[in-house]
Amino acid sequence: MAVVEDDASMLRSIQRLLAVEGFNVEAYESAEAFLGRHSTSQVDCMVLDIQLPKMSGLELRGRLTTMSSDLPIIFITAIEEEAVRKAAAQLGCVAYLRKPFPPETLIAAISDALGGR
Repeated sequence: MAVVEDDASMLRSIQRLLAVEGFNVEAYESAEAFLGRHSTSQVDCMVLDIQLPKMSGLELRGRLTTMSSDLPIIFITAIEEEAVRKAAAQLGCVAYLRKPFPPETLIAAISDALGGR
């Protein structure tokens, strides 16, 4: 499980929540950090903030798609724009969660992404 979120407190919160739920979590503060990761572990799902400083979450998803990745993505965002929601849907996101969201909503989205785990 990977989480890409530039807000340090939100990143820690999600990381802790997922760890309590039994997930192995890799945390990244930017899209570039995720792309440059040196981990050999297989990421099976990603929680991805849309609004990141340089490369956006939407751009990262596009880059992963060009790399033939079908990694399930759960977008999280504070943006409430229909155009952004549509762009996320066109990129094939599993869920689009508006911050702040209840923890159980994120866990349910991850469960759906992983086929009911």
